[in-house]
Amino acid sequence: MRAARTLAVTATAIAAVGLAAPLAAATNGPTIVLSGGNSGGNGGGNGGPTDVTVNPYDVHPGSTLTITARGCNRGGTVTSNAFPETNLSGNNNGVSTAVARVYNHATPGNYNLAVRCNGSSSVVTQSFRVLPGRGAQGGLGGSLAPSSTEMAIGGSLVAAAALGGGLFVARRRRVTGAGV
Repeated sequence: MRAARTLAVTATAIAAVGLAAPLAAATNGPTIVLSGGNSGGNGGGNGGPTDVTVNPYDVHPGSTLTITARGCNRGGTVTSNAFPETNLSGNNNGVSTAVARVYNHATPGNYNLAVRCNGSSSVVTQSFRVLPGRGAQGGLGGSLAPSSTEMAIGGSLVAAAALGGGLFVARRRRVTGAGV
């Protein structure tokens, strides 16, 4: 009898956590990768950049962007108002990359970046978006309200505990009343 009660409470707690887990995991969406224009480069030498991609498309101030371009075998430069000039890596496989850190004080909005291969006058632009900054939430000590996900998880755990407690009390009353 005691084992059945323990099993029922444990099963209820596991069910509550299992049902709340998908909510907690569903907070981050996929990253977006966009292809840029094709400026007629042949993809082999330094005829000019082609297929410029930015990952992620949406960034916060202080975050990093990875820029990928084809056709810049001898490297090149990436420029934008949102980050300092960055160099593209040079290699023979036709794909060059650069990592740029967005300024901490970048104003939220849409920006363009320009990719130019070394030895080429051709320039390809690609857009990306800077989102409003999110300051660190450390040290605020309870001055922030919980998110909707946290509220849903907390509510489901409280409901599961109340259900388990109610079942425990109801079973206990029947067992006590039957023995008198």
